[in-house]
Amino acid sequence: MRRHIPRALAAALVAGALAAPGGAAAADEGPELIVNGDFSAAGTDPWWWTEDNPATVVDGQLCADVPAGTANPWDAIVGQNDLPIEAGETYALRYTATASTPVTIRTNVQQAVEPWAQFFASADQITDAPQSFEHIFTATAGDEAAQLAFQIGGSDTAYTFCVDDVSLRGGAERPPYDPDTGSPVRVNQVGYLTEGPKNGTFVTAATDPLTWTLNAADGTEKASGTTVPAGTDPTSLENVHTFAFGDFTEAGEGYTVTIDGETSEPFTIGDDIYGTLRTDALAYFYHNRSGIEIDADLVGEEYARPAGHVNVAPNQGDDDVPCQPGVCDYTLDAAGGWYDAGDHGKYVVNGGIAAAQVMSVYERTLTTDGADGEPIGDGKLAVPEQGNGVPDVLDEARWQLEFLMSMQVPAGEELAGMAHHKLHDEQWTGLPLLPHEDPEPRELHPASTAATLNLAATGAQCARLYKDYDETAAFADRCLSAARTAYTAAEAHPDMLADPNDGTGGGAYSDGDVSDEFYWAAAELYLATGEDAYLQDVLGSPLHGDAEAVFPSGGMSWAATAGLGALDLATVDSGLTDAQLGVVRGMVTDAADGYAADAANAAYGVPYAPDGGRYVWGSNSQVLNNMVVLATAHGLTGEAGYRDAVLTGLDYLLGRNPLNQSYVTGYGERDSKNQHHRFWANQLDPSLPNPAPGSIAGGPDSQLEDPVAQRELEGCPPAMCYIDHIESYSTNEITINWNAPLAWIAGYADDLGPGGGGPGPGPEEECTAAYSVPNEWPGGFTGTVRVSCDGAALDGWTVEWDFPDGQRLQNAWNAVCTQSGSTVRCRNTPYNGAVPDGGSVSFGFNASWSGSNGTPREVKLGG
Repeated sequence: MRRHIPRALAAALVAGALAAPGGAAAADEGPELIVNGDFSAAGTDPWWWTEDNPATVVDGQLCADVPAGTANPWDAIVGQNDLPIEAGETYALRYTATASTPVTIRTNVQQAVEPWAQFFASADQITDAPQSFEHIFTATAGDEAAQLAFQIGGSDTAYTFCVDDVSLRGGAERPPYDPDTGSPVRVNQVGYLTEGPKNGTFVTAATDPLTWTLNAADGTEKASGTTVPAGTDPTSLENVHTFAFGDFTEAGEGYTVTIDGETSEPFTIGDDIYGTLRTDALAYFYHNRSGIEIDADLVGEEYARPAGHVNVAPNQGDDDVPCQPGVCDYTLDAAGGWYDAGDHGKYVVNGGIAAAQVMSVYERTLTTDGADGEPIGDGKLAVPEQGNGVPDVLDEARWQLEFLMSMQVPAGEELAGMAHHKLHDEQWTGLPLLPHEDPEPRELHPASTAATLNLAATGAQCARLYKDYDETAAFADRCLSAARTAYTAAEAHPDMLADPNDGTGGGAYSDGDVSDEFYWAAAELYLATGEDAYLQDVLGSPLHGDAEAVFPSGGMSWAATAGLGALDLATVDSGLTDAQLGVVRGMVTDAADGYAADAANAAYGVPYAPDGGRYVWGSNSQVLNNMVVLATAHGLTGEAGYRDAVLTGLDYLLGRNPLNQSYVTGYGERDSKNQHHRFWANQLDPSLPNPAPGSIAGGPDSQLEDPVAQRELEGCPPAMCYIDHIESYSTNEITINWNAPLAWIAGYADDLGPGGGGPGPGPEEECTAAYSVPNEWPGGFTGTVRVSCDGAALDGWTVEWDFPDGQRLQNAWNAVCTQSGSTVRCRNTPYNGAVPDGGSVSFGFNASWSGSNGTPREVKLGG
C-alpha cells in the first residue's frame, strides 16, 4: 500500500508515545546526547540551519526567522547532527518552543543522509506561548551519526521559531498503550432503523448478566433487559457483554443506553437516518476531483478550492504528462479523474474498483426491488453537471472513467491498448499541500496487466449503463471500444505486473495475481455484449464456482476484484442459463453465509474475520465490501439475516467497536476528524478544513505501518490499532476506493426505509413454526423447530426468535442458522425449502444456557 513519507523511505525505526514532560522518563536516564541544548554556551555550535532561515541566540533560546512561502516542512530546518542512536534503546526527546505565528512543525530524529529514514517523527503544534514537549520512542536500528531536525517550513507567512531546553537521553520508559475510549457502552452513534435490529456491546469485568436500560433524551426509561456475557473479545482482548433492544420501535432522537452506571453516546431511532450519509459519501468524489475548480456553491466556502494540476504555476499539469525516463517516448493528456487518497496521485487499479462501485450505486437501483434511484438522480448530488438529463451519480463516475480511458497506450505504440498503471508526482510531497500548489513534475508509470483489465471491466460496465441516455450514448460506445481493446491487449500481455518497488512519489499498487481481474473483466464484457467468447472465459476461469476464491474472507479490494464480476453476473439480466445463474448466485449466498456467521459470532457484530485476526490497511473498506456481498444476497433472497449483518456492520463502523469510534467524519459523537489528506488538513493548518462529512477512515491496521501508529499504538489489540491522526496514513487514510462501498451501503441502508427492510410478505397464517426442547442437560440443550402448513404451502422459509435468557447457538442441522445478540435466524437449506399443503419440515440445533433456559416468547415464520 501507499507510503506517504516525504523524502524518506518507510520508517522502520519508530515507536513510543507522547506524554507530559517528566511523565515517562526512567530514573536512570542515559547521558545527554544534545550539545548546547539550553544555549548557555557561547555561540550556536553545533546547531545548524538551512540557508533561508538564519538563527541566532536570543534571550537564551535559539530563534530562526522563517521566510514566507516555503512549500514543504523540510524547506526550513533547524537541527543538530552526530547523535549516536542505539538499536533497542528507548529515548526521551524534550524541548520547549514558541512561534510568532501558530504553526505545525515536524520534529524528526532521522538519518542525516539519504534516504533520511526516521527513528522518530511527530507533528507538533507551536504557538506564541512557550510549550514543552516530551516524546518517547524506541529505536529498532542504530546509527552512529543521526540527526535531530526541527522541520519548520511550509508556512505561507513569515514567522520566528524559537527553541530551548532541547534534550535527548536514553534509558526512558515508554507508557503502555491506553487509548481514550470513552463510555464502555458501545452503540451505533448515528442510530438504528425503527424496525431493524438494535444491538450494542458493553466492556466490563463482570461475568454475570447485567441490567440495561434504554432512556429517552429526557431521561425517561423506555425499555430494559439483561446483557449476555460474551467472554473475552479476541479483537480487543477485553471482557464484553452484548445487549439487544430490537423490540423497541419508538422513533426519536437522543436515546442512550445505561449499564452498571455507564451511559452510551446518544443515538437516533428512525426510518430516515442514512439519507444524508448516502449523498455525503458520494459528494466525496466531487471534492477530490482533479483538473476542475471545486465550486463553493456546491460544497460551501470551507471546501472550495482552485483547480489542481492544470498547468498553472507551480503545477506541472496533467494534460501533457511524460513517462518516467525509459518507459515511453510519448505524452498523454490525462487531466481529470479523482485524486486517489491523501496524496495527489491518480491510479488506474484502485481508481477502477472505485469507479465500478460508484456506477454500481446506480446499477443497484435497476436490479434490486425497493432500491430508489431518485436520491442520486439528475439534480440531486453535488456535481456541476446537474440538469443534463443524466443521473448525477453517473456524471460523477464519468469524470473518473474519462481519466481511466486517457491512460490507455495509444494506437501505433508498442503496447497499444494496455493501460498505464498510475500517474503521480515524481517525488513525495509533504502535508498540507493543496493540489494547485503542488510543484512536483508529474509522471506516467509503466503499463500493467492489472490496470489494463481494470479499464476493460469499467469500460464494459460503462457501456451498458450510459447507453440508455441520449446524452451519453456516444460515450458508452467509446467505453466499449476501449474495453474491448484493453481486454485483447491484456490477453496478449497477461503477466505485465507492476513493480512493487515503484513507490517513490506514489503508491506501488503491485499485484502478483491478475486472475481475478481477468474474471471481472470477462464478466463485465459478457454482460455488456452477450458474446459467448467472454462467457467462456468466465466459465473457464479457475475461480468460477469457488466462493472462497471469488469472495475472500478478508473482503474484496483493489487487489481482489473477481467478486465485482460475480455480483454483477448474479444481479444483471443476461443470457445465463438457470444452472449457470445458480452457480453464480450460489457463490454470492455462500460467501454471504460466511460473512453473516462472522457477524453473528463477533462481540461487536462486524462481518469481518481476517486470517489470523490481523486487521489490514483499509480494514474498514474490507468490512464494507463484505457488507456489499451481504446486501446483494439480501436482495436476491429476502433473507433477513443478511440484512441484519449489514446493519450490524454499520453499527461497527459508526461507533459500536472497541474504540467507541465512529470512523466517518460528521457522523456520531466521537467521529474521526483528522484523516490523512493533503488539503483536508486542519490538524496541521487551522486555516484548512477537516475532511468533509461522509469520509471514512481506513480503520485498524494491526501491522502498524506508519511512524505515528508505531509510536502511539504499540501493543494494541487488532481492532484497536487505530488513531485519529493526520499522519497515521496506515490507519487513518481516506481513499476513493474506500468511500465507494460506503456510498453503496449507505444507499442500501437508506432504501430499507420504513420497517427496517425486513423480509417480504410472510406465508399465510395456515403455516406455523413450533419450537420445542426435547433434550436438556446442565449448560446445554437440543432444540427443534417444526415448520408446518395446513391450507397453504411454502417455497422457501425463514424462522426467527429471541432467546430470553442469554442462550447461545452452537450448531444447527437441516437449516442455516446465525445468532446476533439474542436473536437467532434460520433459513431452509436447498433441500427442504418446499413445505406442501398438509406437510411439514423440521430442523434442530444445539445451544448453551446458564441460569435458566426459557422458551422464546414468539417464533416468527417468514416466506
